[in-house]
Amino acid sequence: MSDIEIARAANKKPIQEIGAKLGIPTEHLVPYGHDKAKVSAEFIKSCATRKNGHLVLVTAINPTPAGEGKTTTTVGLGDGLNAIGKKAVICIREASLGPNFGMKGGAAGGGYSQVVPMDDMNLHFTGDFHAITSAHNLLAALLDNHVYWGNSLDIDVRRIALRRVMDMNDRALREIVCSLGGVANGFPREAGFDITVASEVMAILCLASDLADLEKRLGDIIVAYRRDRTPVYARDLKADGAMAVLLKDAMQPNLVQTLENNPAFVHGGPFANIAHGCNSVVATTTALKLADYVVTEAGFGADLGAEKFFDIKCRKAGLRPSAVVLVATVRAMKMNGGVKKDDLGKENVAAVQQGCANLGRHIENLRKFGVPMVVGINHFVSDTDAEIQAIKDYCAERDVEAILNTHWANGGKGIEATARKVVELCEGGTADYRPLYPDDMPLFQKIETIAKEIYRADAVVADAKVRGQLKEWEEQGYGKLPVCMAKTQYSFTTDPNLRGAPTGHSLPVREVRLSAGAGFVVVVCGEIMTMPGLPRVPAAETIRINKEGLIDGLF
Repeated sequence: MSDIEIARAANKKPIQEIGAKLGIPTEHLVPYGHDKAKVSAEFIKSCATRKNGHLVLVTAINPTPAGEGKTTTTVGLGDGLNAIGKKAVICIREASLGPNFGMKGGAAGGGYSQVVPMDDMNLHFTGDFHAITSAHNLLAALLDNHVYWGNSLDIDVRRIALRRVMDMNDRALREIVCSLGGVANGFPREAGFDITVASEVMAILCLASDLADLEKRLGDIIVAYRRDRTPVYARDLKADGAMAVLLKDAMQPNLVQTLENNPAFVHGGPFANIAHGCNSVVATTTALKLADYVVTEAGFGADLGAEKFFDIKCRKAGLRPSAVVLVATVRAMKMNGGVKKDDLGKENVAAVQQGCANLGRHIENLRKFGVPMVVGINHFVSDTDAEIQAIKDYCAERDVEAILNTHWANGGKGIEATARKVVELCEGGTADYRPLYPDDMPLFQKIETIAKEIYRADAVVADAKVRGQLKEWEEQGYGKLPVCMAKTQYSFTTDPNLRGAPTGHSLPVREVRLSAGAGFVVVVCGEIMTMPGLPRVPAAETIRINKEGLIDGLF
C-alpha cells in the first residue's frame, strides 16, 4: 500500500479519546471535526507546576533526493516508546502549502509511521498559517496606512524593514514596487514578499510562552526606521493588540493522532533553512507536562535544525533535552559518496563508507551540545546487510550505537530497539546541554562560531554594511540575541551541490535582518531565498480530487 492508502485506511479514534490518554478533559478540547482539536489555554496554564518528562530530539544528516525520513522516524519513535510501555507524545511542525504544492511533498511521516488526518495536516489544517499570514499583513497594511495619513512617526519610506507574506512559493513576488497608481494609492516604494513560514510572526508564535508574551513580542517587531536611524516598532503603530486577536486561536496547540492512535501535537511551522525550524514552545512545554517522553524534530539536517533547536529554542525556552536520535539512510550515504540517484538500488559498500563522512560530521557537531545520541538507520528495501553493517561499523568506531529501524513498514514495533536505547540514554542522566556560544558573545563572532564549528568554514565573508549593521544593533541593546542562519539545507556550505563533509570553504553573508520580537538575528547566506520558487514541474500539477471525492497527489 502507498502512504496515502495507508493513511486512508487508518482506524482513527475520536479526538476526545486521544486527549484522555494525556489527561486532557473534553471541555478543554476545541474540536475541529472529529479527529483534531486545539487544547485550551486554561488547561495549559493549569499544568504549569507539573514535573517535566524527557525531551528527545530527532535530527538528521543533510537531506538528499534519496530521502532520510526524519518525520517518519519521529512519529515511529513516539509509537515505539508507547509500544514498550512508556507514556510518550510527539511534537512536530505544521506543513506549509508552499512546498506541498512545490516539490517537498507532505510533512506527516510515511508508511505505517504517519500522523493523521494527513490531508488536513498538509492543507489548511486548523487555519493557523492563515491567521499568521493575516496578522503579518495587517501590520504591513497599518504601516503603509500610517505613512499615507501623514506619517506622524516620521518613518523613512526608504528604510521600511517589513515585507509582506503569503504561504505559497511565488518568485514573482520576491521584489516588487507597491503603491503605484497615483496619490490615492500612497507613496510608491520597493517592497517584496516572504513565504509565511519565514515571517517573524511565525517565529514569534512558535517562541511565545502565552498570549501576553505573544502580544509583547508582536509589539517588539521593528517595522521601519526613521531618518535618524531609530527603530519604529509595531506597538508604535498600535498594531500589536489586533494582531494578537487574530492569533488567539492559532496560539493553542493542535492535537491529532498517529496511525497507532498515540497523541501528537502539530503546531507551528518555521522553515529550518530560513527560520528556526522547530515546532512551538507552547506545544513542547505542554507535552512535557503531560507525558514521560516527548519526541520532537528540528527541520532538515543537524547543521541547521538541531543547531537552531539548541541555540535558539532551548536557550529561549529553558528546555534541557535528554537525548538525540540522528537519522541516516544507506541511500543517502551512497549519494554523499557520489552515487547517482538512478544507481542507488545497486549495492555499493565503498560509496556508503565514503558517504559516511557526512554522518560523521553531524556526530561531531552534536557532541558539542552535550546531549547523548543514537544513530537511527531508516531502512529501505533496497538496503543490503553489508551496506547497513558499514554504517554500524563507522558509528561504532566513533563510539555511537547505530540501530536499524523498520518503522516505515512495521510501525512502532519496527523501532522498539531504538526506543529502548532512547530510554537508556534519558534515564542514564548523562545529558549536559549547553549552547554553542554564550549570550554575551558579539553578533559577528556568533556567526563565525557557527560557520567554523558547525559548517567547518575557514572564514565568514561579509561586507562593511553587514558588519556595521550588526554593530549598530549591538549598540541598540540587541547584542545578546542568538543568530538564525538562513542557508541551503543540502550542504554544510552555501553550495547545495557540494555533499559530504567539505572543508576549505567560506561562508558568504548577503544580509542580516533583526527579528526583535522573535528574539534573534537572521543571517542570510549565499543564494538562499526567503521566498522560494516553484520547480519546473510543481507537485500542484498532479494534485486533484478523484471520482470518490478524495484528494490525490498530495503525498
